[in-house]
Amino acid sequence: MVSALSDDDRGSDEARPLVTRSPSLRPLPAVPSTSSPTPKPSSASPSASWTSAKPSPKPTKETTKAEAVAASNRLYRHSESQVLDWVADNATDPRLAVIKSRIADRPAAVWFADHTPSTITARVRAVTSGGAALGRVPVVVPYAIPARDCGGASQGGAPDLDAYDAWIDKFAAGLGNDEVIVILEPDSIAQSDCLSSDQRVDRFASLARAGRVLKAANPKARVYYDAGHSEWNAPDKQAALLGKAGAASAASSDGVFSNVSNFNRTSAEVAYTRAVLDALGGPDRLGAVIDTSRNGNGAPADGEWCDPAGRKVGLPPTLKPGEARIDAYLWVKLPGESDGCKGEAGTFSPGYAYDLAR
Repeated sequence: MVSALSDDDRGSDEARPLVTRSPSLRPLPAVPSTSSPTPKPSSASPSASWTSAKPSPKPTKETTKAEAVAASNRLYRHSESQVLDWVADNATDPRLAVIKSRIADRPAAVWFADHTPSTITARVRAVTSGGAALGRVPVVVPYAIPARDCGGASQGGAPDLDAYDAWIDKFAAGLGNDEVIVILEPDSIAQSDCLSSDQRVDRFASLARAGRVLKAANPKARVYYDAGHSEWNAPDKQAALLGKAGAASAASSDGVFSNVSNFNRTSAEVAYTRAVLDALGGPDRLGAVIDTSRNGNGAPADGEWCDPAGRKVGLPPTLKPGEARIDAYLWVKLPGESDGCKGEAGTFSPGYAYDLAR
């Protein structure tokens, strides 16, 4: 997971990554496949977000590969991260080539996991302007909702929802005028059962407001809401929660995200997010983005969540996944940043990164 430095960490507004613990890795009850209908792929239409409405000629193997590279290159790789620091400091390490080519050179999300109103605008702007200068699309993750992680390992965030609303206003002011993807508060909806009913209503109202503020500040911003993942809530239950948080409104939402920091296979997440979108309703243009950073081998059978062995990086980030209603595959969690078993939670572990990448 990547975030940006807080006021206490450095005396400038520089957007430099800082480690935080991944929020979505505790074992969760599996959802039986019979609990939700399987959507018909033919009934889904591709989101208009990153693709042309004109039909394309049947691609050759060579053009498909070239297009995939071009779509990946449209995503922005921020110039500062733990893995890039490691690459710069370990030129003679035999693992360097693998880690650099298969992790460090890939675009990944930048997390803002601290409540620092005085610098948040400048730090977000440092990332979005960096992407704009290169004509590429950054992925940013606001992660400061109060009662974050239900008081678990990733607890923190703003002191209350009024403070959070003010922080989001300042976050939005840094989005600029160019394309940007916003992954709005991982786990904030799927993991809201620790809140009272009144607290949940208030949180969802703040999330709906956040989406409206972000999109009003930058009409080219694409805002995605928390759908958990395919082994958490059933699609109809998750869709009901999402609807209360503004995810079905064109004024606040472009769709949903899933599998953040998790290991579930892409095919399972594609089916799951389509089912969520079908149940959610809303504009036909709503789509989904999926975190594929560590799901190359799927989730471990024993349910292990903490730096499990045998996992691999998943499909590269791309804005052209070639799946109906799926807008992008993203690396929201940066591979190699520990869950807490290969090193301190959130710190880069070259050994784990190498195991994931080779």
